[in-house]
Amino acid sequence: MLTFALPKGALLVDSIRLLQSVGLDFSAFLDSSNRQLQISDPTNTAKALLVRAQDVPVYVEYGQAQVGIVGYDVLREKKPKVANLIDLKFGQCRLSVAVKESSPYRRTVELPPHGRVASKFVYCAREHFHNLNMPVEIVPLYGSVELGPITGMSEAIVDLVSTGRTLRENGLIEIEVLFESTAYLIAHPLSYRLNVGGLDRLVEQVRSQILTPV
Repeated sequence: MLTFALPKGALLVDSIRLLQSVGLDFSAFLDSSNRQLQISDPTNTAKALLVRAQDVPVYVEYGQAQVGIVGYDVLREKKPKVANLIDLKFGQCRLSVAVKESSPYRRTVELPPHGRVASKFVYCAREHFHNLNMPVEIVPLYGSVELGPITGMSEAIVDLVSTGRTLRENGLIEIEVLFESTAYLIAHPLSYRLNVGGLDRLVEQVRSQILTPV
């Protein structure tokens, strides 16, 4: 029996819809009265775990789930030892550098040396500024990162942007995009090689759904 790690939050609805299209129903996770974090498909052929998006690759890497759905942003930040199988083409967003609209900075390279950049994507932010040979202090924040520049704690932030509404409502603007992100189907490498639970067939079914014109 295959076990899926599914992400709480923005990707959950589309993840469940995709799996329904290949015959697996985990829609009980969408029921507001449901408190279970592990459920079985009604056909009893697969199970699913509902976990924080950042934890999806952890469950897959350690083999508690053979398959997972997670954003490319998490894969870039965590660098887990998993097989990245399919770009699922939903959950589009981008990881961007943003500053206060009133800030004099309009390009990343204009930020002051040894300035502060707040982010929950510490690795990605550090890698980006290292590649630019810019010495900055990365301030780890895991709540409302936008407060960094608003309170004056940081000159900039590195954060996920979808519509940009949150930035606008807080007086911030994007000045650079690090990379685009979408949801990915990932698998435990050994489980994938051994075709555990008919994993190959599942992957082909999912791939056919992604390639089918709407």
